[in-house]
Amino acid sequence: MNYQWYPGHMTKAKRMMQEDIKLIDLVIELVDARIPLSSRNPDIDELGKNKARLILLNKSDLADPKYNKQWAEYFKNKGFHVLEINSKSGSGIKAIQGVVQEACKAKIERDRKRGIINRPVRAMVVGIPNVGKSTFINTFAGRACTKTGNRPGVTKGKQWIRLNKEIELLDTPGILWPKFEDQAVGMKLAFIGSMNDEILHIDELALDLIHFLQEKYNGVLEKRYEVEADGDMPNILREICISRHCYLKGEELDLQRTAAIVIEDFRSGKLGRITLEFPE
Repeated sequence: MNYQWYPGHMTKAKRMMQEDIKLIDLVIELVDARIPLSSRNPDIDELGKNKARLILLNKSDLADPKYNKQWAEYFKNKGFHVLEINSKSGSGIKAIQGVVQEACKAKIERDRKRGIINRPVRAMVVGIPNVGKSTFINTFAGRACTKTGNRPGVTKGKQWIRLNKEIELLDTPGILWPKFEDQAVGMKLAFIGSMNDEILHIDELALDLIHFLQEKYNGVLEKRYEVEADGDMPNILREICISRHCYLKGEELDLQRTAAIVIEDFRSGKLGRITLEFPE
């Protein structure tokens, strides 16, 4: 399967972000803690150069806690401010205000010397589709400011949100990049739901996920589905299908529905806390 998804609105969104960056003091980049590198749009570093930077490892509750710590250290060593958060539960959100002030300390000091007091920090919130930007903003603000949804492409335009006298946020649409040089990156983005499922072969995607889990998290499939997961990938998918009683007419196995169940169980955390890539 060739992994690629770059609908037209993303080109427009990227242009809009390039125009607005001159208004910005800080770039807050949300990444998915399960794939912290693959969920970083490479265009963001170019867009945000010369700006203060904060990376939020979102959905950290779904990722392996051991690797969350390692990834936080990895990004700190690259010069970023970093926090682990869970936008849905609010975990880690309270620490953000202080980190924003720390990240923008030089800017605040410059303002003070010019006699500009209490001008709020302006932060652009960026990230790929379905990484949780809108949920993060609503949780951070303590109110429903933006529309959310468990699929990519819910946010289509920009929106300014005044959180308090110290910070303003610019919400932006999730954007990918035109071509994935490494198809493994596209596969991981498909695993976490950052691509449109309608363009994917879910059965192939599930087989790739099963293969990864057998290599790195051996035992999770056996525990979740009560199967002997020691054969080849298609056979394991068939075993899960039988265990979950997914049939079409008669005894014909509904492998498509089973594949969708495996993918959704991973995305929702029902398979446990799983990280798909690891820092060097």
